[in-house]
Amino acid sequence: MKFCLFSVSYAGFWGQQQLSLTEFIAQAAQTGYDSVMLMGKRPHLSPLDVTPEQLESIKGALAEHQIQCAIIGGYTDFAGSSATEVPLLELQIQYVQQLSQIARELGAGTVRIFTAYDTPRMSPHALWGQVVSALQECCDRAAEYDVTLAVQNHHDVGVHSDALLELLHDIDRPNCKLGFDAWSPALRGENLYEAARKMAPHTAITTNADYIRLPRYSYQPELINYQKEEPDLVRAVKFGTGFIDYSAFFHGLKEGGFNGIATYEMCSPIRGGGSLENLNAYAAEYLTWMKTHLL
Repeated sequence: MKFCLFSVSYAGFWGQQQLSLTEFIAQAAQTGYDSVMLMGKRPHLSPLDVTPEQLESIKGALAEHQIQCAIIGGYTDFAGSSATEVPLLELQIQYVQQLSQIARELGAGTVRIFTAYDTPRMSPHALWGQVVSALQECCDRAAEYDVTLAVQNHHDVGVHSDALLELLHDIDRPNCKLGFDAWSPALRGENLYEAARKMAPHTAITTNADYIRLPRYSYQPELINYQKEEPDLVRAVKFGTGFIDYSAFFHGLKEGGFNGIATYEMCSPIRGGGSLENLNAYAAEYLTWMKTHLL
């Protein structure tokens, strides 16, 4: 299993310290990672901004620090828009194609993408069909660059493991795999071991972070009491200290035959704040936990 660090963790979102891509690559190598996942949007690696000179600079940093770029992280929502005259699906397909071209330039074999959020504008069946069609075209275009697309179990369409397998069957492209993560099924109550074992044969990458649940209540003055609110607030903590049973998750993945890329990300506010020192401590703790429990 190869260990990877996602640049979104150092992109300046959620109060975190921002590093440039070359600074991030140096930091990931110094921390001990095998590879990096680069965020395919501003402020890191947007196809709108990147130049041949910048790509050469990134390749130079990868070579200098002896670390690989394994994945490009794309951001898609194939629900489209109520403004049917705006070609949002076409723009996103072009975006995925451009990320695939960048991936080949950097030696990355995988582009991570999402499906779609539910929308009241379309029936579930119509949205499903639209997502399948868009992903099929994305896969066909990515194949021109020898790139695999990894569909992450994040957005509403296909978020449950059974639904995601059905979606993968409908897409029916050899270069369409899964980016199967633990946090989503853990939050929704799936059995992590069973889900991971079932999904492992189709999984190319997994992206990991750990969280605690913080129950929410609203005070009801007329009752002099509190009402439970759903869902809980979730906050990121150091890996291995949250509620997600990663031992069961990785046991299921390994038993199912997974030997791909395990990526760490900090894509939300984290306990302790967003200083560079705290980010680095979180990134290092992930490697420590993984090597202690899995190697």
